[in-house]
Amino acid sequence: MPLDYPTLDTLRRNHPAWRLLDSPHAPLVASFLYQAYLVPNVRMMAQADLVEKLEDVLFGLRFSLGEGVFPRSAAQYLDDWAANDKGWLRKFYPPASDEAHFDLTPATEKALAWLESLTQRAFVGTESRLMTVFDLLRQMVEGSETDPEARIRELEKRRAEIDAEIERVRAGEMPVLDDTAVKDRFQQVAATARELLSDFREVEQNFRNLDRSVRERIALWDRPRDRDAPNGSRDGGKGALLDSIFGERDAIADSDQGRSFRAFWDFLMSPARQEELSSLLESAFGLAAVQALAPDGRLKRVHYDWLEAGEHTQRTVALLSMQLRRFLDDQAWLENRRIMELLHGIETHVLALREASPTGNFMELDEAAPGIELPMERPLYSPPIRPVITDQVLLDGGEDIETAALFDQVVVDKARLAGWIRQSLQEKSQITLGELVQQHPLEHGLAELMAWLTLASEDRKTVFEEDTRESVAWLDTAGRQRRATLPRVSFVR
Repeated sequence: MPLDYPTLDTLRRNHPAWRLLDSPHAPLVASFLYQAYLVPNVRMMAQADLVEKLEDVLFGLRFSLGEGVFPRSAAQYLDDWAANDKGWLRKFYPPASDEAHFDLTPATEKALAWLESLTQRAFVGTESRLMTVFDLLRQMVEGSETDPEARIRELEKRRAEIDAEIERVRAGEMPVLDDTAVKDRFQQVAATARELLSDFREVEQNFRNLDRSVRERIALWDRPRDRDAPNGSRDGGKGALLDSIFGERDAIADSDQGRSFRAFWDFLMSPARQEELSSLLESAFGLAAVQALAPDGRLKRVHYDWLEAGEHTQRTVALLSMQLRRFLDDQAWLENRRIMELLHGIETHVLALREASPTGNFMELDEAAPGIELPMERPLYSPPIRPVITDQVLLDGGEDIETAALFDQVVVDKARLAGWIRQSLQEKSQITLGELVQQHPLEHGLAELMAWLTLASEDRKTVFEEDTRESVAWLDTAGRQRRATLPRVSFVR
């Protein structure tokens, strides 16, 4: 986006981050939200807890600056910051909760990050960033190379460099990073870790914006302009609407941002990667040069903060998908209700005209249905073929046949499985197939697993997550361990 005058003027008037920086209460808003959300890495907070924290801050400011400053209550300030003309907080009601909650908006987090960058740093490193640029460019070039010979030459060159370094270490030449290089790299790690946390909130906001636009389009679908479908029906308009809705949902998931987030999440969910990252952070914090920087201790568990933020984003996306499906079901129910009203009106008119039948010949039909016989449809004559029956006496079989297999059949009680699903959904809003199998292990192996999947396919509320895999294990009749990997199946109340 070019930073010309019209663009900057529009941002100054409409962007929440610019409005925050231009606000006379910017020091209060920025300092409070930074300490309440970013320092402890809180994703959302109940209204009562946030009001209590803000009341403590206002009490301290009034004590030091005078009673006249900030005369409004904490609840009024929070509602004002969450209003549409501000947009610094997002006020919402979580599922199964009647208490309002607040969360930072991505624009506010960007403003806080920019304000944090204004503070003077004791040490500004450039070497690590330059090396990062070189490494990224090298990955781009090597990863895009399609010539096998070129890739082999590059790998051999890299192997020769590693062999040379191994020989130098064996010879006693082992270069180590000095304190300046260690501080430089650690500062870049800390900055990148904080930026990743803010990216989660922006990804979540993108999905909310998509959900809001979809709801608006569904609500406006019944407008007269959508009734100009072919043959006077609206099915074409509705089909195009649904294609567009689910096309946008797939476009978000398949976009560069969606694929990058999915790759990041898969990488982070690896237990081996988590252990490696924990070990590296522990070793890095033990270095004397890093301790001299007095680093934030929360950075030791930043990967757990990533997991928490990522799980919150995943739950938000799943909740939005479930709400969208319910919204579409409500629209279908309203359409069916409209059809039933029309049919009821027709029945009412018919009953009103039952006693006032028309006089004279109202309608005459020769037959109930027209009879059409084409000449070419008549079959040609073909003489019947007389079967030849050979007289032969059937003899009793002399071999003993094992008949136990006819009676040893596996019967899976699907009604019992459905009862387990209903019992579990009374305790929680949704449950996965893997959790159900853990509570009720498979007794009939693969046949019982197929019965579970059949029940899932028959329920419209069941969610099949193709991008997430789940393993189900059982013991066969010989006592051997069997395992099946399938998409995650979630039964929803």
